Amino acid sequence: MYDSIVIGSGPAGLSAAVYAKRANVSVAVVEKEYEGTGQIAESENVNNYLGLPNSNGYELGEKFREHALSLEVPFLEKEVVQIVPLGTVKDRVYEITFDDDTKELAKTVIYAAGAYPRKANIKGEAEYAGKGVSYCAICDGAFYKNKTVAVLGGGDTALDDARYLADICEKVYLVHRRERFRGAQSTVELLKKRENVEFILKEQVTEIFGEKKIAGIRLQSGKTLEVNGVFIAYGSIPQSELVKDIVKLDEAGYVVAGEDGVTCTADGTKKQPGFFVAGDVRTKKLRQVVTAVSDGANALNSAIGYLSDTAGCEE
Repeated sequence: MYDSIVIGSGPAGLSAAVYAKRANVSVAVVEKEYEGTGQIAESENVNNYLGLPNSNGYELGEKFREHALSLEVPFLEKEVVQIVPLGTVKDRVYEITFDDDTKELAKTVIYAAGAYPRKANIKGEAEYAGKGVSYCAICDGAFYKNKTVAVLGGGDTALDDARYLADICEKVYLVHRRERFRGAQSTVELLKKRENVEFILKEQVTEIFGEKKIAGIRLQSGKTLEVNGVFIAYGSIPQSELVKDIVKLDEAGYVVAGEDGVTCTADGTKKQPGFFVAGDVRTKKLRQVVTAVSDGANALNSAIGYLSDTAGCEE
């Protein structure tokens, strides 16, 4: 039996594993992809992680993994298919079943399965992903200083991204398939006051085109817009289906927890003893590498408190 099993090998999970080893907590990291390091591996350039500017995302993820390996963290290259809480609150353990029908027991779980950006599924999206197509304005907006970009979407993510990019870019097109936005009207009113923001309503993008780099987008009406970058802001899909009956989720499917990573039972009536969450699958405003790393450390620290019987959980 492990003191802690970390599910997910992105920055949050690897950070938790490193902190576990340094605290002499027996730990294993479960990863469903061979030598996976999470979504960071898909980032061509990470320029907002302190001390490591202009890092290739794949290489940065490999450094995180190498750090864990240097501390002899064991990796289980399997996919978790079921997590079952066993025992009472006072002697709770978790039985984790994998896709090869093997099982492991753990006194605590650090759930760091992450979230994936919701794709637009339009022509050219996959071809230019990381090369002009982005799913994170805060991550990549600085690369488009004084350039023209399009933001696709109509919710709060799209509105917030457009507002952020308006301070950086020369021109921002906000493309939404409906006449009204789903996001906060107050943000819509602020965007209307920005001279460099143009609303393109009741339209859908059918193609992102260019040669070696993005040249523009084609709309359903046949009109084209010249842009240097496209930000797809349809939100993210949290990987929380596996734990929906164990811990409380918010309306969007994110695991409800504060910075300490402490979770509640699915009905929200009490703490879920020994189950902690970290990274992009957690409810929070900012989903970045730096917050994921912080989450991993905080969640493991909470697990240590729980294991030493100082955190406590009530029936």
